[in-house]
Amino acid sequence: MALWRLGGFADDGFARLADADALPSDGAVIVSLGRWLSERETLTARPAPVGVAVEAGADAQAHLADLAGRPLIALAFAKFADGRAFSYARLLRDRHGFRGELRATGDVLIDEIPLMLRCGFDAFEVENGPTLAALEAGRLPGPAIHYQPASGAVAETSPGPRPWLRASAAEDRPLSRPRGPSADC
Repeated sequence: MALWRLGGFADDGFARLADADALPSDGAVIVSLGRWLSERETLTARPAPVGVAVEAGADAQAHLADLAGRPLIALAFAKFADGRAFSYARLLRDRHGFRGELRATGDVLIDEIPLMLRCGFDAFEVENGPTLAALEAGRLPGPAIHYQPASGAVAETSPGPRPWLRASAAEDRPLSRPRGPSADC
């Protein structure tokens, strides 16, 4: 598994602990939501950072405000069709003001990473072979224009006369009116 951020692949400064693992005296760790809820006092008293992993299917909505104070939250994607982590990410960034690292784990695919970035994710644990190859080659596909503003670190502008449209600020492509029979629609 590799950790990828917008700047490229990076070393992971956090160690993931299983629920049965002993808590080390130092070093940044990631614990499960269940362990966080049952050992909250002990974990918050630690001098080293503690991140929380929220597995796909976990009902974390009631705990998002509490988690917003953590330095890292890892949200798991169980499969392509499960978008709950997108919603949790957006709620954490926009409603609860989370400013730490928001990490996508599990089934992280190349075509979803641009959308994950727009929802506020800024780190990705990548296991999928084609996704790893695309990121190593510097290919990050995605639409150039969106209808909703982004959360997190995605810089964007409002192109043209439609203020609700969003375009990546990094894009140099001019917006042009489509040509052809549907141009007047």
